[in-house]
Order: sequence, then structure tokens, then C-alpha cells
Amino acid sequence: MRDFQLPGRSTVHSLNGMCASSHPQASLAAVEIMRAGGNAVDAAIAASAVLCVVEPMMTGIGGDCFVLYAPKGSGDVIGLNGSGRAPKGLSRDYLLDRGETSVGFQSVHSVTIPGAVDAWAKLLADHGTMGMDRVLQPAIALCEQGFAVAPRTAMDWMFLEPQIRLDEDLTALYLPTGSTPKVGDLFRSIALGKTFRAIAESGRAGFYEGEVAERMVATLRAKGGTHTLDDFAETSADYVTPIGTDFRGHRLFEIPPNGQGITALIALNILSRLELDGLDPRGPDRVHLQVEAARLAYAARDAHVADMDQADVPVDYLLSDGFADELAGKIDPGRAMDLPQAGDSPHKDTTYLTVVDKDRNAVSFINSLFQGFGACIADEATGVVFQNRGAGFVLSENHPNCLAPGKRPMHTIIPAMLVKDGRAAMSFGVMGGHYQPMGHVQVLMNMLAYGMDIQEAIDFPRFLTEDGVLAMERGLPAATYDALKARGHTVSKALPPFGGGQGIVIDWDRGTLAGGSDPRKDGAALGY
Repeated sequence: MRDFQLPGRSTVHSLNGMCASSHPQASLAAVEIMRAGGNAVDAAIAASAVLCVVEPMMTGIGGDCFVLYAPKGSGDVIGLNGSGRAPKGLSRDYLLDRGETSVGFQSVHSVTIPGAVDAWAKLLADHGTMGMDRVLQPAIALCEQGFAVAPRTAMDWMFLEPQIRLDEDLTALYLPTGSTPKVGDLFRSIALGKTFRAIAESGRAGFYEGEVAERMVATLRAKGGTHTLDDFAETSADYVTPIGTDFRGHRLFEIPPNGQGITALIALNILSRLELDGLDPRGPDRVHLQVEAARLAYAARDAHVADMDQADVPVDYLLSDGFADELAGKIDPGRAMDLPQAGDSPHKDTTYLTVVDKDRNAVSFINSLFQGFGACIADEATGVVFQNRGAGFVLSENHPNCLAPGKRPMHTIIPAMLVKDGRAAMSFGVMGGHYQPMGHVQVLMNMLAYGMDIQEAIDFPRFLTEDGVLAMERGLPAATYDALKARGHTVSKALPPFGGGQGIVIDWDRGTLAGGSDPRKDGAALGY
């Protein structure tokens, strides 16, 4: 239990249903859908659509999503991969012939076909109880009537102003007064509202076919893209079998590659072989071991994770006891390893939400544009901002994640589902691009090894090594910094904070729910 004399948040508790998301309007929309008779799937899609409006730099219908779903709290977790593919006309050779050595973050070639809307439609048709016309109403209302800009959203918007100005359509949509909105300003997204109405009326066809699709393709091709109407029309989310590992009497499930969830599983497998009990959660021993395990897991990710439809990803080997033993044996408790680390900044822009309903259907749901405002390419008429997930490809010919036509890139967004004794115990996720696997590990370590509740586990100071520097949020003792430096780590203060996070714990014995939401964002856990 937290110290009530210090700033902080209490866990939120309820009986019937709950949503934890990165924005109060999204959590409220989900609860209202459930109170109107909808289930967790209906509520999750409603909340995700709202986030596309109120956190437009973080997520949008021009992006992707991944979902883990535990029907009635079952341990038989269902996975849905709603990530988009590269256009069929785009290849490694196509870019090399044009003098490109990588897929640029603001390049039109970084725009993979958006997968989120198709995933919403598929999940709703197969597991929801309401139609798209009903669950999109809260988002449509916020587009047309406007919303008051929240503090963290306003800050992100302000910092991203130079990127917004890279594109005329994006500028028209998100700098309509010439500057970014301030906290509490009213903001409307009229064009996006019209597109939502088209999806509400025609389902996925309202986005992937007809006028909206024609506008999107025309915009992308005018900027040199190879995208076609067929690319959009053929987009399809895929059900996948989640992968998992055991940790302290629980089983953590993740989406398989092309997602990076396997990174968290590898790290947990390493940590399960190390002595963690009795360590100070804020002390150097805990930080050092967790960081070193993560560095090894990220190295494995960078070498292997790719689209399993087009590359051989050795999932069984990566999750094997032998591989975990090998990696754990490389960790020196007293010295940092000389090991490359993912070079991309971990603070990418994503929204995560989770919903559990009265029947204990549990949904772990993540939707994203990748970087702030994605590729910084938009279509003013439809209000669609395009993701830049294609920047996750490499152009090294023999690498499993090499760009190819119709291929999905290595993807950072990962939902999580924790199962105990054959039932869902917690639905959770941690935002922040490359930080996300470390975030999953840290939340579980905080709860299962150090006895924190879900809110305490989310609040706890975060850390990650990137570009050879161990970045640490405020809140850890100076002695921890000094001890880590003595072990060979280059230590710095993290700026900005690492992502966000939400979680809902299902208490089967007492019949209640407990939720937590990250103070690094504007969000809230709400229940009824």
C-alpha cells in the first residue's frame, strides 16, 4: 500500500467492469459502453477510437494494433496481429536503386498499410456484441463537438510542432491556428470525424475501399509512394497463437513475431535463473541484473525478430531452457557486459489500454502510429495520419527483417496477458517503443518479486540501456547511480520519461478488479 503522505495514485477497484487507458475520455467511453450492455471487446474498440482523436500524435486509424483476448478470463488466450504490411510495389532493390541506404522515419516508404481498422472490424465481428456504428459514436462526438486538450497531450503536441510543419496537410489538421493547442484548449477533428462516420456506416470497407481509400492512396503516391488500392483492399489482420513463458507461478503471454514480445519472454527466462530474492528494488544489484538480462534479450531480438510469414524465426530455440542458460551464464554480477544495444530511442509514441468486463472477458489492446504523428504525412480531406512502421525494416539482404513486398516489419507495440492456474490474472501493457519489453519485465518483477500492487509497479522509476547509456528516471538513490557507474555502466538521467502503462488485476477469489494507470500520461483507470 502506498504512503498516503506522499503524492501518488491509489489503485482503482470495482466489481463489474473496468478500463485503464492513457486518457480519461477513453476510459469513460469504455465504461459507458459496458454499462450500456457491451462487452470488453466493444469497450476496447470504443476506447481505442477515442484515443485516435484525443491523442492524435500517439495513435490513429492510419496505424496498427495488436490484441490479446482472454474470453471469460480463460487461460486460452487469443492473439490478433493487426499490423500492416509494406506495399507490394516496395522492395529493398527499389530503394537501393534510388540511392537509399535505410527506410527514413519521415519517408513515404516508411508508411506501411494501416492495419488497425481491419483488426477492429474482425475482433468486433468475431467477439463483440455491438456494431461498428455503435462503438465509434464516442469518437465521432469528440471529433465533431471537440475535446479539451490534456496536459501530457499538450506537451507532446508542442514538442512535435517542427515535425508537424514538415507536411502541409498535417499542418492544416493539427496546427489550424498556427500553433499547437494549450492545456484546456478546445480542439475539433472534423475531417477525421467524417472518416469515422464512413467506417461506422460501411465497416472496414469505409476505410479500405471507396472514397477514403482513394484519397489515401492519391496522397501517398503524390509523395512518391508505391501504395495501391489493392494494397489497402487486401489488408487483413491475422489471428495468431500467443507465445509464453513461466515466471514465479504465472505464465506471461505475448504476441509472436513480428512483434517484439518475445524479447520480454527471453529476459524473464534469463532472470528466472538469477538470484533476485532479497534485493533492494531500488538498489544497484536489481537494476544491474535486470538491465543485463534485457540487453541480451534485445540483442536476440535484433538478430532474429521478423515477419514469420516471410522469415524463419527460431521461436522455440529463443524460448528454450538451453538458450536461457547460455545467456544467463554471460552475466557478471559485478560488471556490465560489452554488448551492442538497440540504437533507436525508446520513447516512441503509442497508446495502450485494457478492459475487463462483468463476465471477466479481458482485453489487452495496443494501437499506435510509432513515432509522433507517424511519418508526418497526412491526408487533410480524410484526417488520416499515416504511421511510419516501415522504418522498422532493415535493408541488409540476408537479415530476416529485410524489407520485402507485402512484408510486416519488426514491430515494437506489444500487449501482455498474465495467466495463473488456468485463468487470466492480469491484463497489462507498458508503452514506449523499444522500452516496452523492459516495461513488461519490470512491472512483473515489481509485483511478483517485490510485492508491489499494480499502481506501485507502474509508478516505479524506469531504466533502460540505449546506445550504450543506461538512462534512469528520477526516484532511484544516488548510491545506486554511483554503484552502477562502478560496474562499468555509463549512466544518465532519462528525459523524457519512459512511456506509460496500464493494468487490470482480476481477483477471482473476491470477485473484484484492481486497476492502475501511469502518472506519466493523462490517463485513468475507471470502473463501475
